[in-house]
Amino acid sequence: MRVLEAEGLAKHFSGVTAVNGVDLAVAEGELLGLFGPNGAGKTTLFNLVAGTFPPDRGRVRLNGQDITRLPAFRRARLGIGRTFQVVRPFRALSVLDNVLASVPSAAAADRDDTEAALALLRHVGLADRAQARAGELTLGMLKRLEVARALAVAPCLLLLDEPLAGLTSSEAGELLGFVGSLRERTSIVMVEHNVRLALPICDRAVVMDAGSVIAEGTPAEIRANPQVIRAYLGEAAE
Repeated sequence: MRVLEAEGLAKHFSGVTAVNGVDLAVAEGELLGLFGPNGAGKTTLFNLVAGTFPPDRGRVRLNGQDITRLPAFRRARLGIGRTFQVVRPFRALSVLDNVLASVPSAAAADRDDTEAALALLRHVGLADRAQARAGELTLGMLKRLEVARALAVAPCLLLLDEPLAGLTSSEAGELLGFVGSLRERTSIVMVEHNVRLALPICDRAVVMDAGSVIAEGTPAEIRANPQVIRAYLGEAAE
């Protein structure tokens, strides 16, 4: 079953084509990596799926429902959760309250919501920091908090925007192991610049360049694709 289907998506900014007729599909329980050099259009495509802005052309479906013209908050209610490359928690609030702020409920202080938020913090390894201020966390911890906040909407599709940005190698490896485990809960699209590090955990990958898809396939197929090697990986990938 396909959770996400995007067809012919295009977006232009002041005469510049950022995304040019891109198709994208994500199956239930799949982790799809979206890769490409800076300026390839991957973040714009990601934002078209998330609802940050509408496409100039094309269509987006979530679980078969057309959501092309729905704003981001409506998409969140239907099951799209997302993180941001630059983390912006409520730094003066506790870690627990940051997660509760993302719960789509009229009564976020209810015991059931609090227990659910604590369960998410346990899942991301932050249960022992539940009462700490978010501003006291390391960047690696803040990235995990971002994921917990996105999971609070109980998404069927989780969009991860450059989750490894700014992390050390050990932090990135630890976070990738955690991201891989999330397949049990949701389908995932991960936008990431570090293809060498992130590609191995993906079920499938899409590589973009200059607003278009230049390759799609398994990690092994991506590594062997001559166009990807020329545009992005370099000869050492062969």
